[in-house]
Amino acid sequence: MRLGLDIGGTKTDAVAVDARGVIVERVRLATGFGADAVIATALDGVARIAEATGLSPLEFESIGVGIPGQVDVATGGVSHAVNLGFDELDFGPRLTALLGREVKVENDVKAAALGAYHLMVPPTGAVGGLVPSMAYLNLGTGLAAGLVIDGALWRGSRGAAGEIGHIPVDPNGVLCPCGQRGCLETVASGSAIARQWGSDDPIPARSLLAAAASGDETAIAIRSLLVDNVAAAVRVLVLTVDVELVMIGGGLSNLGDWLLDEVRRVLTSWAEESSFLASLGLDGRVRLVPAGFPAAAVGAALVGAPRASAGAEAGADADDQHDAGGPDDNALDGRRDDERMAEWLK
Repeated sequence: MRLGLDIGGTKTDAVAVDARGVIVERVRLATGFGADAVIATALDGVARIAEATGLSPLEFESIGVGIPGQVDVATGGVSHAVNLGFDELDFGPRLTALLGREVKVENDVKAAALGAYHLMVPPTGAVGGLVPSMAYLNLGTGLAAGLVIDGALWRGSRGAAGEIGHIPVDPNGVLCPCGQRGCLETVASGSAIARQWGSDDPIPARSLLAAAASGDETAIAIRSLLVDNVAAAVRVLVLTVDVELVMIGGGLSNLGDWLLDEVRRVLTSWAEESSFLASLGLDGRVRLVPAGFPAAAVGAALVGAPRASAGAEAGADADDQHDAGGPDDNALDGRRDDERMAEWLK
């Protein structure tokens, strides 16, 4: 049994997953503000899951935490976690000392990428529509991606792999907090909507879509900018890493099928104008993380897991199956994906 925590700015998700990676227990609690309060929240989450499973913290095969900010996975240190109320914290070492066992720490988006990947490809090595590579596109307050290649997180040489939200798309655009102008994050994120669309609604995206549906020209323009640039993020991920699948998650993914359909519509329109893009099948590579699935918590639970050789062998088997497949392969793979999702969400 593995234990995972996803520590968010306001809420913390804690899960226990079994050997198949299936969620067996889940609790949610408020996140404290400040270094000591965040540590206390993590301890509380571990204690609640331990009580629910009847296991002590020492009995879990691994404990992992996904947390915002810059994470040094070697030391467990976390920096620049502004929404949690601290700038520097030796989070991993402190939690390890308090629990009396090792705790792995990972950036929350990267943990979510691992969780979303194992939603599609359970760690049992089971195949059927196996996804050898995947990007998790997080559309939240900001925009960032996590990359999983052959079953393992890919962080890049300095941990910046997937920071596509800071690719400039408009040199004359607004100033991004990173110091550049016109970054992708400034037009395709929750903060981008809030900046462009003043609203009393606590969920500005909801107000924006309602106004656009009523014919408000400003809202329509902002909505189009959002959709076009989410599609651009998908295109960037495929063109740079050639991932098999892009899973969209984060707060804006709660826009649901509307968002998915609109992004696919834009990708299809680009394919109609470019035979090269058409050959890549971009519109068929995009899916939403199922609503309510705690991807970051599940990924955190799996962060400490050794990489199974069965996963690589399964990938080779899946490639063989794909090469020999017939016209019904995509439909069969889709049904298998749905079955796996149903199993994870039980």
